[in-house]
Amino acid sequence: MTGQPPRRAAELLGQARRVVVFTGAGMSAESGVPTFRDALTGLWQRYDAQALATPEAFRADPALVWGWYEWRRHAVRLAHPNAGHRAVAAIQHRAPGTVLITQNVDDLHERAGSPDPVHLHGSLFAPRCASCARPAPVSDDAEGEPVDGRRVPPPRCAHCAAPVRPGVVWFGEALPGAALEAAVEAASSCDLLLTVGTSGLVYPAAEIPQVAARLGAAVVQVNPEETPLDGIAEVNLRGPAARVLPALVDAVWGGADG
Repeated sequence: MTGQPPRRAAELLGQARRVVVFTGAGMSAESGVPTFRDALTGLWQRYDAQALATPEAFRADPALVWGWYEWRRHAVRLAHPNAGHRAVAAIQHRAPGTVLITQNVDDLHERAGSPDPVHLHGSLFAPRCASCARPAPVSDDAEGEPVDGRRVPPPRCAHCAAPVRPGVVWFGEALPGAALEAAVEAASSCDLLLTVGTSGLVYPAAEIPQVAARLGAAVVQVNPEETPLDGIAEVNLRGPAARVLPALVDAVWGGADG
């Protein structure tokens, strides 16, 4: 995509009555947050990310896994929402009732002004007890030193003294039931789904755009690369979200900034 977004995408967004925005790792990567498939950096490159992100890894070495997630959370704290995040917030402001569904576990959408995103894969900022599942507080480490390659014993639950775990969905775990139900309901009733920066490969989250398409909604995809979602998208906008989404918002609402 060069210049202004294709007119059809702007028409679809401008005419839609029920909009869903579905975002993936590509959007946060534009803010410098590594995607899960990126090679680990620093001392963490000695480890396999997929091997750390499992319930079995946490049971075997909770301090190692907690240290890695503390490192990830610190990295997110240092990142900033990009123009794509702000454009999503502008869409929500200009099209009331827009539902934002994200596969990302950071808080960049919230910091850009998006209210109550549906977090399909949980959040780095919502740790919970590994036993009783009660929410646990998260420390503000924005000014602290990064935890690079170090084991950090997880805190203990204030209610049952079990270790606190990261509030994300690990390999082998089901998606949060309430979040998945909300996402499917939104996709089932929308007339436009805007999918941004997602590979379309991670299931069951990748089903969300397909649910919308099967039930008659238009799908507009924003991604620099081809994905398995190309075939169901009515419009494919090639380019980074931080460039494409502000242009789309400008085409529909004349530079609205939310």
